[in-house]
Amino acid sequence: MGPLSAPPCTLHITWKQLLLTASLLIFWNPPTTAQVTIEAQPTKVPEGKDVLLLVHNLPQNIAAYIWYKGQIMDVRHYITAYIIDTEMIILGPAYSGRETIYSNASLLIQNVTQNDTGSYTIQITQRGHGTKGVTGHFTLYLETPKPSINSSNLNPREATETVILSCDPDTQDVSYLWWINGQSLPISRELQLSENNRTLTLSGVTKDTAGPYECEMKNPVSSSRSDPVTLNLLLELPEPYITSKNFNPMETKNVAALTCEPKTQGYTYMGRVNCQSLPVSPRLKQPGKNRILILTGVTRNDTGPYECEIRDVGSICSDPVTLDVLYGPDFPSIFPSLTDYQSGENLHLSCFADSNPPAEYTWLMHGKFLQSGQKLFIPQITTKHTGIYGCSARNPATGRERSTFKMIVVAGKWIPASLAIGFQ
Repeated sequence: MGPLSAPPCTLHITWKQLLLTASLLIFWNPPTTAQVTIEAQPTKVPEGKDVLLLVHNLPQNIAAYIWYKGQIMDVRHYITAYIIDTEMIILGPAYSGRETIYSNASLLIQNVTQNDTGSYTIQITQRGHGTKGVTGHFTLYLETPKPSINSSNLNPREATETVILSCDPDTQDVSYLWWINGQSLPISRELQLSENNRTLTLSGVTKDTAGPYECEMKNPVSSSRSDPVTLNLLLELPEPYITSKNFNPMETKNVAALTCEPKTQGYTYMGRVNCQSLPVSPRLKQPGKNRILILTGVTRNDTGPYECEIRDVGSICSDPVTLDVLYGPDFPSIFPSLTDYQSGENLHLSCFADSNPPAEYTWLMHGKFLQSGQKLFIPQITTKHTGIYGCSARNPATGRERSTFKMIVVAGKWIPASLAIGFQ
């Protein structure tokens, strides 16, 4: 191919002029000469480079060339035209600013993009008796980039999880092919391709379908294959559970030990209480790679639902178990705080002591048993009910008993002075 020279005159015309010129140039008859062919130089064009569409087998007596994007020769797809006699270039609606037409009918496209791929048509009009013309068609393909495989999950759980592989980038005018272990994909319900073959869905991944996978992008001028990708298949996590020799330790007297089962290799263990991470405490120890939780000198604050978690890249949590710490009773309190009463009033007293399990209550007066229960009620009290009242709280689980006492003073009825004279 000799050196190319662009015509000296480029014309931007109005739509009316364009339609008139196009109508004159598009009037043509079926080809009667040798087949016009178009060649891309270079044949493999990376995105961002330039490509020349070189025309061969041009007929004689040429009047003009017109290039179109696609195979439809209308004004909307019109890129550019070259008029032989006037060496004039006419630019059309499909002109992007990166196309240059030469006097030998070749078309240079600079800085090609994916949008430039597809069909191109050249229409050549000839002089003579009447107007004749020939056309040539060419499809431009870019060099396929090296694809890569992206996975929705590179670490699926064996036989339970679905993985979607995609071959990227999403490119026009290419076909996608997939390989597993260097072979074409077998026909399988577990391996499903999308309509354009760009994505591959793996259902319930097993050792046989873990890979390695490769994908290939291919068009008529080039092909390229991705690096292999193998899924890291994870075994199904065992469901954990918590065991203990004593779920009811006594406050300050016992040590609580909780064990996360089963004992397995290659997993991490995590403990939780009340759905929160375990607090930092010198009383809390976790030997055995956190599989065992030891609480020394347990307190009532250690009461709560405990869970253990087994982890690899995923995790699974046990059902909660409750550590029920036994404590108390604390010293009881008598309510209300009122100590002075009048004869004829009703006496209502209640007693409470923090305790787990709840305490059993006994009421005393001057050390003698009055009644059992948390509340004491005496109607229409008199001065005879003046005295020291005691409440005793006992926890049958801890064996501890504590008491508190309160002085109640009952005054006699008030008598007016005028009436009191008769009693002197």
